[in-house]
Amino acid sequence: MCLILFSYRRHPGYPFIFAANRDEFYARPTTPAAFWEDDPDVLAGRDLQGGGTWMGVTRGGRFAALTNYRAPGQNREGAPSRGALVAGFLQGREGAAAFLERLSPDADRYNGFNLLVGDAEGLYYFSNFGGTPRSVPPGLYGLSNHLLDTPWPKVVRGKEALEAVLKNGGLSPGGLLDLLNDTRQAPDEDLPETGVGLDLERLLSPLFITSPAYGTRSSSVMLLAVSGNARFVERTYLPDSSGKHQERHYSFRLPRGGFTNPSAERV
Repeated sequence: MCLILFSYRRHPGYPFIFAANRDEFYARPTTPAAFWEDDPDVLAGRDLQGGGTWMGVTRGGRFAALTNYRAPGQNREGAPSRGALVAGFLQGREGAAAFLERLSPDADRYNGFNLLVGDAEGLYYFSNFGGTPRSVPPGLYGLSNHLLDTPWPKVVRGKEALEAVLKNGGLSPGGLLDLLNDTRQAPDEDLPETGVGLDLERLLSPLFITSPAYGTRSSSVMLLAVSGNARFVERTYLPDSSGKHQERHYSFRLPRGGFTNPSAERV
């Protein structure tokens, strides 16, 4: 993922509302979201090159999502797959807090990342550029390729759009997907300086990215109701800027409200 917007334990009917875009090179092989044949509890896409995934949820109430941290001068060839962190948590049984506590001392082995993980203990955030793991309190958040809630233009615009949806009612997967489909570039004076040059900063500034070789490959939304009923929709796009897409819809139920009814918010 390169943009994640979410509301956590803030809406009376939906304690978790998630909307995210995955940006990637079109040539990188990927499978769309599905329940995995080798682990039918896991609903996620798959990166066929790195072997992991960028976001997923399980029937047992585990959730994980990841964005890369943009630090081009510090990336290392041969570093372990960051997507393996998401897959490892989804397929494991270790508690969310314990998973991050164990990961933290060795996190510098990986290129820069932001990681959200959740289970019955609660929802947690950790970046290997941002200090120690911490629990996520109720609120509305945005995460791109810097730390949680860094006010990059796409994060600010995305959070404003999500806030408007929550206030105006009519919350639906389609409405969340629509707000992610925003191709407006940010003004130059608002762009971050991350070491990739002005032209690339401009290209990467919209919520929805288009270019000949790189762009938004998929949009994912999830609505988790107080009842534990979850709706997950993924929209995958063709790499031709035509807006043509395919959608996959899933509905299932999480036990005890999954990661939105925490019993032990620690870390």
